Amino acid sequence: MDKNKIQKVSDPIIRLADVHSMGVIGDPGCEGLGTYNMKVYAGALEETGRDGITLVVGDLVPAGTRHHYQTIQELTEVLAGNEVYALRGNHDTGAYTDYFGEKNYALLMEEFAVVVLDNAQRSFEEEGIELLSRVLAMEEVEQAVIAFHIPVPNHFIRNCVTEEEFARLQRAYEPWKEKVKYLLCGHVHSGFEDCVDGIPLICTGGGGAMIEDVSEDIRASDVEHHVVHFYVKDGALCHYTANLSEDCYRREREDGILKQKLKESVEGELMAHFKYMMFADRAERRGMKRIANLFRALAASEYYHARSFYSVLDRPAPFLETVETFLPGEAFEQKYFYRMLMDYAKEHEFPLAEQAYAGAAAAEKEHTMLLKEAADMDGFSRDVIYVCPVCGYVMTGDKAPERCPVCGGPKKQYEAFTGE
Repeated sequence: MDKNKIQKVSDPIIRLADVHSMGVIGDPGCEGLGTYNMKVYAGALEETGRDGITLVVGDLVPAGTRHHYQTIQELTEVLAGNEVYALRGNHDTGAYTDYFGEKNYALLMEEFAVVVLDNAQRSFEEEGIELLSRVLAMEEVEQAVIAFHIPVPNHFIRNCVTEEEFARLQRAYEPWKEKVKYLLCGHVHSGFEDCVDGIPLICTGGGGAMIEDVSEDIRASDVEHHVVHFYVKDGALCHYTANLSEDCYRREREDGILKQKLKESVEGELMAHFKYMMFADRAERRGMKRIANLFRALAASEYYHARSFYSVLDRPAPFLETVETFLPGEAFEQKYFYRMLMDYAKEHEFPLAEQAYAGAAAAEKEHTMLLKEAADMDGFSRDVIYVCPVCGYVMTGDKAPERCPVCGGPKKQYEAFTGE
């Protein structure tokens, strides 16, 4: 076995001495390998680094180019705390075997085995089926996990292989069914547990991709990014799911110099975003729609750059508690900071600055009121919110005023934000 963290599998059966546990990460890269997504994967690698090995159950990359494989390999080599094995997902096309080797293989650990099967094209390869039978027939294998990417038919989702394809897998493990302790898969950007053919099924896709609604029973709001740990207790193979906090990765911000530079980078990108948006508005007023469109696109790009830098620094509260964390800042701006600056501007006869701070303070009051309501996320019922593009005042309700109560801007200019 080489010294790299990512293991390029060259043999169909690998024995791992002194390995007693496994951490599992699902679907880290299928939505892209940008910093915003990779922060979750980085946190997942830190979490599974406490296990003997890590298994990624597919979709390491958004598409199978060498560039993407090289990117995920370099990230993993730096961040992983143990050896990392891969399972091919439907996004892992192209040069997959050049980086990860065999698509069907078995890991024989001290107290259990994991049989990795490729079903990325919604069918199990014959060599994988044969390998599964061979491994389960081994006397030394007493407990096994069968791992693959796309789920088998279950009680929760239809995004799975066919019943006929599952039947092929069942025929392969049936003579040794008592040895199969878990079926393990990814593919679905969520997480759930089920029982299929009398065997626990664990579906985990919470290692980087944005969590999605997958059914009426499995909503995105009910599932966190997570990893799954497998271990042996009192001779029996067990598992538990570990949710990843929103603050799941800290390495970069622990470097004082880099932390400051990241803050400066966020500020610079947001200033560029603002400048481009301002210029786009000017171009729009002059009828230069293509120029306006260009600068709005550039502004969006600068925002996403800022998001990448900020995601490295961000230390958010748990999602359901996050809204309340914004209240103190809004209240301070409205009650003290903007009023103080408004008074200063008035005293020194700076009328435009005074007007800007007065308008902002009025809007912040509305922000505070809305955030207090939104703290009850499930109960929040405001479907339409209007923003005056002239001064930034926020209005709600079925009937917005004909003119902005702060600056007098006409209703026809309001920007409407709908939550349906």
